[in-house]
Amino acid sequence: MSKKLRVAVVFGGVSSEYEVSLMSATSVIQNIPQDRYEVVCIGITKSGRWLFYPGPVEEIATGKWKDHPDCCPAIISPDRMHHGIIKIMQDGSTSLLKLDCVFPVLHGKNGEDGTIQGLFALSGIPFVGCDTLSSAVCMDKAMTHTIMDNAGIKNAKWNYMLASQLPQLDEFCTRVIDQLGFPVFVKPANAGSSVGITKATDYQSLRDGIKLAFTHDKKIVVEEMIVGKEVECAVLGNETPQASIPGEIISCNDFYDYEAKYIADSKLQIPADLDEDTTNRLREIAVKAYKAWGCSGMARVDFFVTDQNEIYLNEPNTLPGFTSISMYPKMWEATGLPYGELLSQLIELAIERA
Repeated sequence: MSKKLRVAVVFGGVSSEYEVSLMSATSVIQNIPQDRYEVVCIGITKSGRWLFYPGPVEEIATGKWKDHPDCCPAIISPDRMHHGIIKIMQDGSTSLLKLDCVFPVLHGKNGEDGTIQGLFALSGIPFVGCDTLSSAVCMDKAMTHTIMDNAGIKNAKWNYMLASQLPQLDEFCTRVIDQLGFPVFVKPANAGSSVGITKATDYQSLRDGIKLAFTHDKKIVVEEMIVGKEVECAVLGNETPQASIPGEIISCNDFYDYEAKYIADSKLQIPADLDEDTTNRLREIAVKAYKAWGCSGMARVDFFVTDQNEIYLNEPNTLPGFTSISMYPKMWEATGLPYGELLSQLIELAIERA
């Protein structure tokens, strides 16, 4: 029998989505085919400490993992001669653990924005998901809109503002109202899982929403509201990506915010309630956008579909949720690719790209 590939699952992170990452990582570890892969775990605490974690998978989701007595400091070395993890023992000695692939299960800042992808690229270790540039581009909502505009992909009207422009806040609000009207959504440019997003319906809520968004990022975007179904599509592949059957989000809240995604009782419908022509067009647009952003490995692409079957692309997510209720694996399962085989394909795509 061939030797198992050693895959490091990296979870946690200095991010507002730390807890979501723990849930996703638990599902990934439990579903990676054990006959093909040896899984090792590296957790990153909220304060940014890297720890090799050898304990039970169940303690990751609860957050108890970092207190396990056998945890030890560990880093992924950027030195290509190492090609793995350097563990630092209690007596100060070090040991090297070679890796065949890294599977980052990290959401939000410092996880899917290109920062850690740059470290993986330096290390020479194949890694799952988008590369440094496409991760950064897809994390920054102003950049994704700019590329969509230039690629001729329909998306919401939008504007953006930098923190350095706050002294001109009133002028910006007036410009946004003239350009977009109400209601609008105010978002941090670089944040995931709808963290820091507000729906503004008048001048004061717009000002307040902008100030809130600036507590999460130094750049914010304001988008016109598109009324329609919230539909998502999973894309998988490198040079020849494929799109899954789309799924529909039926949010329990006014919009699909953090609570609706992870706490309250939103509903997922797969396949989405769309006619065949709209479904095919949506899948084609998902692949077109994926290529325009320079994605590889995987991404979830989110849309709005109006009552007139107009398709507006909302945003990409290059490290989508992998929890037991997450749309990305569920859409591929509905398309005929089971969870375990999906994880195998992602690892194979990472090795292929490297």
